Amino acid sequence: QVPLVESGGGLVQAGGSLRLSCEATRSISRFNVMGWYRQTPEKQRELVATITSEGNTNYADSVKGRFTISRDNTKNTLYLQMNSLKPEDTAVYYCNGRVVVNVEGATVELWGRGTLVTIAS
Repeated sequence: QVPLVESGGGLVQAGGSLRLSCEATRSISRFNVMGWYRQTPEKQRELVATITSEGNTNYADSVKGRFTISRDNTKNTLYLQMNSLKPEDTAVYYCNGRVVVNVEGATVELWGRGTLVTIAS
């Protein structure tokens, strides 16, 4: 059973919108931080946005003002609302959950398998 499952990817025209979802098989309240990352064949995996268990958010400069990350602990789901999409947003988007497991700050991370987002110009 895959612990994190992304959905919502697809093909849209530039300027359009998509909402990605990441559903967890268990409670997401255990994750100290959850986030979205993306990767293309030409680039290493990069941070898109993160959200802490307290609701604090952080965004890559390239998506600020266009993307919104949110989490619904009652539905065990993480979201990424993406507006004003650009061709350079084309990538496989991955969901990540991170748990701090000891006082030294060691973490355990879980990753989904990714969902492909393609933006046509």
